Amino acid sequence: MDNREEVREFLTSRRAKITPERAGLPAGTRRRVPGLRRSEVATLADVSVEYYAKLERGNLAGASPAVLEAVARALRLDDAERAHLLHLAQAQEGSDTLARPRPRSSRQRTLHKSLQWTLDAVTAGPAYVVNGRLDLLAANQLTLAFFSDIFSDTHAGHAKPPNLARYQFLDPAARRFYADWDLAADMTVDVLRAEAGRNPHDRDLHDLVGELSTRSDTFRTRWGSHNVTRHGTGTKRFRHPVVGDLTLSWEALGITAEPGLTLTVYTAEPGSPSAEGLDLLASWAATQDTIADLSLRPPTTPPH
Repeated sequence: MDNREEVREFLTSRRAKITPERAGLPAGTRRRVPGLRRSEVATLADVSVEYYAKLERGNLAGASPAVLEAVARALRLDDAERAHLLHLAQAQEGSDTLARPRPRSSRQRTLHKSLQWTLDAVTAGPAYVVNGRLDLLAANQLTLAFFSDIFSDTHAGHAKPPNLARYQFLDPAARRFYADWDLAADMTVDVLRAEAGRNPHDRDLHDLVGELSTRSDTFRTRWGSHNVTRHGTGTKRFRHPVVGDLTLSWEALGITAEPGLTLTVYTAEPGSPSAEGLDLLASWAATQDTIADLSLRPPTTPPH
């Protein structure tokens, strides 16, 4: 799939965010653009205006790493935005096609039994595995109770596997569940936008983005901002329908044996009300026959 439009919109949106003052240039009095002019970015990157205009039209093919780095500096890109620009360029070159394992569809993906055993060994907090589209592929028992709305919807005939982005933007329950819904929504779109840069040929991702853009104005607005930010750790607040308010820390870890998959674990500060809440949730889950029936266990293969 052609990613030139993605490149064009990303570079244009980053240029619009940089004021002349921030770039160390005189502001002037007659500016027709909200940020820098193309000519100003070209000067800062030490390339010709014609060459930069070609890049911003979406043609990154043939751009050297030095040029991409110069453009990144001129646009004041952070580490996540730099990586996104590089992924967009690699996708056009096709240079990453052989370097990276081909992503497999979650519908056909077979996970090792040992991965599920690892999740089951985490008993103090929710632990689950997602792909770059935020499909939930595997989970421990506490995750099933924690995200009970998502799994209930799935077993009521909705999309499989359950998807965190679809829940975030299309299920009204998500606005109650995420105490900081706007922050969580921004993070969700960041993850999908970064995945789109890494895997522009993922048709399932294109379908998901199309569905969310059609059905959610809030998603469509955020998607159009072209923001990408790295999210690997942090704290989130939740309002769980059974145990109430929870403040949980989280860590997202890449799985070496399964490129493209991420293991996320939520934990609470020991001795805190949230830790007591997770203990209560675990006790509640153990008594719920319905939760036990919602086990998210994809077909597995033995460990090698």
